[in-house]
Amino acid sequence: MKSVALHNLGCKVNSYELDVIGQKLKEKGFSIVPFDEKADIYMVNTCTVTNIADRKSRQMLHQAKKRNPEAVVVAIGCYVQTGGGQVLADEAVDLVIGNNRKKDAVEILEEYLEKRGDKTAGGRSIADIGTEDVYEEMQLNYTTEHTRAYIKIQDGCNQFCSYCIIPYARGRVRSRREEDILREVRGLAAQGFREIVLTGIHISSYGLDFDGIKNPEVGKPFPHERLLHLLRELDQVEELARIRLGSLEPRIITPAFAAGLKGIRKLCPHFHLSLQSGCDETLARMNRHYTAGEYLEKVELLRETFENPAITTDVIVGFPGETDEEFERTKTFLEKVNFYEMHVFPYSRREKTPAAARKDQVSESVKKERSRILLALAGKQSAAFRESYIGKEVCVLFEETKEVCGVSCQVGYTEEYIRAAKKTKENLSGKTAEGRLAGHIEGDLSSGGKASDNIMWLE
Repeated sequence: MKSVALHNLGCKVNSYELDVIGQKLKEKGFSIVPFDEKADIYMVNTCTVTNIADRKSRQMLHQAKKRNPEAVVVAIGCYVQTGGGQVLADEAVDLVIGNNRKKDAVEILEEYLEKRGDKTAGGRSIADIGTEDVYEEMQLNYTTEHTRAYIKIQDGCNQFCSYCIIPYARGRVRSRREEDILREVRGLAAQGFREIVLTGIHISSYGLDFDGIKNPEVGKPFPHERLLHLLRELDQVEELARIRLGSLEPRIITPAFAAGLKGIRKLCPHFHLSLQSGCDETLARMNRHYTAGEYLEKVELLRETFENPAITTDVIVGFPGETDEEFERTKTFLEKVNFYEMHVFPYSRREKTPAAARKDQVSESVKKERSRILLALAGKQSAAFRESYIGKEVCVLFEETKEVCGVSCQVGYTEEYIRAAKKTKENLSGKTAEGRLAGHIEGDLSSGGKASDNIMWLE
């Protein structure tokens, strides 16, 4: 029995895909071991969303070969897809598998082990992903998560934001058949998983390819009927307690879509609307297809439809041409919207994208300072959102047992994704409980680190 060590970099889509690969490896008789142990085979599911992601991908591949020079080191995924020639030339890498062959990764590995020597064993391992037009079906039968399962419903993106390399790494929009999604969710729910998170590269585009739509016209809302129908079907899965959405395109939020979401009984009022900038000029250079004002209208619509929903977002600082004035406009806009959480990223220059060719690049020192300012703002807004729930009745889905401030507790999340702890010795993992949120925990978690203001007591 050969041992395999798996390591994932990047998004939840990558994580889902590696879970399926790991599942298949076990079924084939391979033994899965921790990545920091000596193994016969190392498989790294790579990421390329930033330059740092590329570097981390290379580092993990090299660490694996250093840990066991005789091991087979397999590079999979996005970094492979965009940097194929560089990866093929890397002496630390024995086998490369692009995004279009992940479902066949185990068979490709087995073929390589038989032939030993051809980095692209299995044929079209790094084919042009842009020519793929059929969703690559992968089925997850179980997951290492405690109570939550991430469900991939589509792949690819047709947006081509001027800074983003992902359409080149993932290809065009390809949606998964509804019946395949439902079969997977029913299987996981029957095993006790209470919450699912719908994920993909651009889930707002779910089903557009079924209807022959490459992209909605600029200024037009995204068709939402396919996604809404899927949500209604998932809402009928009896064992399921919660449905959570991944990142949404702001243009999909319309009165009709919001009303449809309100009718999904199990939907969590937690919406991630990717913003990237609060300045119209910067948004135009990013090729984002909406204005800051239009984005705000979408947020206000969700807040009118749901009572105090959790609104989260992504922001890029230091995009080419971003002046001090444009940054201040973004900061003012973020203050106005008042998010629950903001993920702040310094702009990362990616070859092949229009933004990378611009001459008005912003210095790293300016990006660092702007990131610091927005991260401080994000911390204040996040704390304020949680404070707004003090004294309110909530429902918590428990995931794990932790010692908090010297007391045995069950820890989980509310529907709004507020982390909460209940003092009890009873194992409540996978169960829900209603209660009133009290103040923030100010002690230490047994696993190390301060609980500070990111976890609250449930009474």
